[in-house]
Amino acid sequence: MSADPKTLIQIARQGGNDENGAPVDLGQRVRELRKARDWTLEQAAGQAGLARSTLSKIENGQMSPTYDALKKLAVGLEISIPQLFTPPRAGQVNGRLAVTKSGQGTAQATVTYEHELLAETLTKKQMLPYRARVRARRMEEFDGWVRHDGEEFLYVLTGVIRLFTEFYEPIEMRRGDSAYYDGTMGHNIVSVSEEDANILWVTSLT
Repeated sequence: MSADPKTLIQIARQGGNDENGAPVDLGQRVRELRKARDWTLEQAAGQAGLARSTLSKIENGQMSPTYDALKKLAVGLEISIPQLFTPPRAGQVNGRLAVTKSGQGTAQATVTYEHELLAETLTKKQMLPYRARVRARRMEEFDGWVRHDGEEFLYVLTGVIRLFTEFYEPIEMRRGDSAYYDGTMGHNIVSVSEEDANILWVTSLT
């Protein structure tokens, strides 16, 4: 969250601005978010932990919500507080698509992994997806910890792996298991099954 509570309360009272500099109607924004989820006032109020009458007054501009109420609204709507004041930009609809047929990704082999890069035709991606065949069997095969910016998600496709991380005990994972972790935390993966394990990796690029 980039603004302190006092600033956010002031924004709520004065209204934010849309991309054209026009004031954002908080009540209308909350109503749009609620209706986009197909929630009634009662359902939305329950999700946010607010009284129905309080939510109704906010939507109708009859009261300025406190910072605590803003926090509850954001949590209930599963968004950040700043998103309450920043509606989606009009006309900003993207339709990019990349399909990678099985076995047609770009191969990149290392001593410990065999990578298959996916969705390579898309530029300026925010995620890097790839399959990996885990060849390593021992931690000693790695030249120290692997570290990188961003966050990472892995999903075990076949075989059994052991996930080593800098701050946690090693974790054995099998087909269907997944993990999400910070890329800056040292991490390595080895196969512990007879055959090489295969995993899907998705790394954030921002």
